[in-house]
Amino acid sequence: MKNRIHILTGLALALTLASCGKKEESKAEGAAPAAAVPAGDLEEIKLDFPKPMFIGTPVPAELPNLEKPGTYKPILSIQVPKGTTNLAKGKKVSSSDAAPIIGDLTLVTDGDADGADGSFVELMPGKQWVQIDLEAPANIYKIAMWHYHKQAQAYIDVLVQVSDDAEFKTGVTTLWNSDNDDTSAMGKGGDPAYVETNHGRIIDGKGVKGRYVRLWSNGNTSNDMNHYCEVQVYGAAAK
Repeated sequence: MKNRIHILTGLALALTLASCGKKEESKAEGAAPAAAVPAGDLEEIKLDFPKPMFIGTPVPAELPNLEKPGTYKPILSIQVPKGTTNLAKGKKVSSSDAAPIIGDLTLVTDGDADGADGSFVELMPGKQWVQIDLEAPANIYKIAMWHYHKQAQAYIDVLVQVSDDAEFKTGVTTLWNSDNDDTSAMGKGGDPAYVETNHGRIIDGKGVKGRYVRLWSNGNTSNDMNHYCEVQVYGAAAK
């Protein structure tokens, strides 16, 4: 009888140990969290914002995915790996509208986010894009963008994408998508539409690798035009 008890006890212990081993093995097979950049390898970059420029009576913005007033806290500085710079400054800009109605495409990357006359580019109505060539593959950490912010309006179906393909046919990563009903036929997005201010919008680049940055919009809540004051791409040369 005692021998039987010892045998049963041994079997129970063996099963318990085996079960623990399976749990540990299963845990090890799970997706490991991304390694954080050591605090000592990060630096703070304070962003340079233009002055507020709201003029006249704002046109009420009515969009189903419009961000509620007061829910967005402006990001005044960013934490990025050391060596990060604004790779977009002075870089070549192309567009679906090769002959903008107002301004020149060079204004998109001139380092000036001011919303005054002469500081923004206006593209044709409907779905349009601007594209920045960083000239070499880079790891992108943050993207700061300013549409026209002299009037309180929201831009429609805004997408921000990165790729190594200049035609954006392959290897496209979408970092921002406020097209909540897939009007642009590039996938339904979950990011909010928002009323433009002098603080623009800061987008997490997540370290994605790419050479080209393309930004889409489809008019705004005041009219059908598309505008850009400035786009800044904070990153470093890809290793």
